Amino acid sequence: MARLKSKYLNDVVPAMMQEFSYKNSMQVPRLEKITLNVGLGEATQNAKAMDTTVVEITAIAGQKPVVTKSKKAIANFKLREGVPIGCMVTLRRDRMFEFLDRLVHVALPRVRDFKGISDRSFDGHGNYSLGLREQIIFPEIHADKVDKPRGMTITITTTAKTDQEGRVLLKLMGLPFAS
Repeated sequence: MARLKSKYLNDVVPAMMQEFSYKNSMQVPRLEKITLNVGLGEATQNAKAMDTTVVEITAIAGQKPVVTKSKKAIANFKLREGVPIGCMVTLRRDRMFEFLDRLVHVALPRVRDFKGISDRSFDGHGNYSLGLREQIIFPEIHADKVDKPRGMTITITTTAKTDQEGRVLLKLMGLPFAS
């Protein structure tokens, strides 16, 4: 069992039941999925950028991403319909817990001048989005092999009904929110 999953079951569930006075442990919010998304506007001119990004995201997530394609043509961006412009991967169950554990304990501390993540990026339903400027903070990526630093969006989807429940859940799971 993943280390973070056992922490959730043994520590987070009892703490959340006490704080929000739930009567049943099934009422406690839980993590549903984590989605990694990389938008790659330069892929319209450089097809090789998409290949390297897919390899990097596969190394980070441990799962092959889906290549996303443009839905409509935009002439100003030299974009045609159906052209690959990004990739995304959805993590669930054990892979999700393993990724969140690596994100919290390994990757985020490697961010330069890190003082914690903002607690204002909740969507109103307890889901949290986090933007990263470069992928080299993950230990699976070798900095000397990266041709260009690319950012990504990490969305943590929970079953929480309010932002307060989601904030407490993620704080108990170990996300380092800025004070």
